[in-house]
Amino acid sequence: MTDLKKPDSLDGLRQTEDIRATNLSMDWWRAMDWLQSLVLICLDTAMLFVSWTLADRIGTPTVGLHIADSMLPILAASLATLAASGFYGTDDKFHRFAKLLKSLTLAHVVVLVAAFFYQPEFWVSRSVFVIAWILNFVLIATARFLFDGLVIQIRKSNPLFQQAIVLVGQPQDIDRARKLLKRSQQFRIDSIIDLSIWDMSSQLDEIFDQIKSRKISEVFLCSQQLIDNQIVFFWNLKSAGIHLRMVPTELQLPQRSAETKMIEEIPTLRFKSLSIFGINFWLKRTLDRIAAFSILVVISPILLLIAILVKKTSTGPIFYRQDRVGLKGRRFKVWKFRTMVQNAGELQKALEEQNEVKGGVLFKIKHDPRITKIGKFLRDYSLDELPQLINVLQGEMSLVGPRPLPIRDYELSIQNADEFARDKFLRYEVLPGITGLWQVKGRATIDSDEIFYWDMVYILEWSLVLDLRILLQTVKVVLFKEGSY
Repeated sequence: MTDLKKPDSLDGLRQTEDIRATNLSMDWWRAMDWLQSLVLICLDTAMLFVSWTLADRIGTPTVGLHIADSMLPILAASLATLAASGFYGTDDKFHRFAKLLKSLTLAHVVVLVAAFFYQPEFWVSRSVFVIAWILNFVLIATARFLFDGLVIQIRKSNPLFQQAIVLVGQPQDIDRARKLLKRSQQFRIDSIIDLSIWDMSSQLDEIFDQIKSRKISEVFLCSQQLIDNQIVFFWNLKSAGIHLRMVPTELQLPQRSAETKMIEEIPTLRFKSLSIFGINFWLKRTLDRIAAFSILVVISPILLLIAILVKKTSTGPIFYRQDRVGLKGRRFKVWKFRTMVQNAGELQKALEEQNEVKGGVLFKIKHDPRITKIGKFLRDYSLDELPQLINVLQGEMSLVGPRPLPIRDYELSIQNADEFARDKFLRYEVLPGITGLWQVKGRATIDSDEIFYWDMVYILEWSLVLDLRILLQTVKVVLFKEGSY
């Protein structure tokens, strides 16, 4: 990665771009996008064909009717619905499962309506229809999930397939953008333009020259407030065949709940109220309690075995109950299997200088000497957290949500209120959780800013589908000890 410094002399570098000029990097990625879309279309076509064929053979047969005779219009209607839903665009998420299920359901409705009006004789049995609907979703979702994994592995092993980009902004904003892009294998940061050493009002042309000299297809603008004339900036990039992308380096209003509304010729974004409040809160709480009770019944033998091991391997109680801060700042005692020596709280004061969390708001040490041998195993697989299902039954916690802070961490955050941004206190407006978005996005992260960032993303973008996805990803993270801390 190159840090583009201010050159000593740029005389003669500025050239007038022809709007018809081509950008080789852009042409390359446009071809890659087309190839990706073509592969996805072929993949979906194959899965649709297999699912309908299997459904025809498994389900109740209809006399004189074979799915193969109407396969072409079925495939056309299904693919057209997926295309209209944006499943063949440039978005790098190939497996948006909730939206995929809705699109395939709509495709089935379209097929039935079309058959009713244009081919009244085309009727399949209800069993064939239901089996095809289930297989369509299962096979297409599985194929796209595997394709997504394959693409990520290809990008990891060959940077040629990572899209080279330039970051433009202030140093602090560029650092935040790096963190946002860190987990994605889609982009490779080719170079950065540090606006702290450039004068945007007098050196805009030189900045364009620097960007175009890199032969990249996309610019990520991280500090858009520093651009006085964004239209000129946008036009100069587009005339050179370079895309512009705005990167939110701070938490923004939730885009998922926004809809575009026109006032005369001006597009505006209208934001709906957050979905985590109101009736959805009580629905989430009810489902949490049902799930927690069911899980406790199923894993009770495992809990009993862990309790025996904790008691046999070290002196002290089986459970460790610690005061935490929950909804609306209320204090409650969290249930955990004891993983530390009995006087761990007293020893923490002597270990404060070894705290590895940036800013010190949270307390974490990778190789904490207070952890027992069985405690290390329980922590690696997050088994020490299982008793918190009791907190869920008591209504003090949720299965998914921001982790509740210990009193020490909460009080320290209040003392450093200037550094601890006000929006971070919004995490106390929802029930804390056993697991959360941070646990599956960066379990080993020791930067408190990033931890609170993912907490706020969860609150702003909450849905029951997101909860289910986090729970499934938590199982994967725990089993493979990804980023265990």
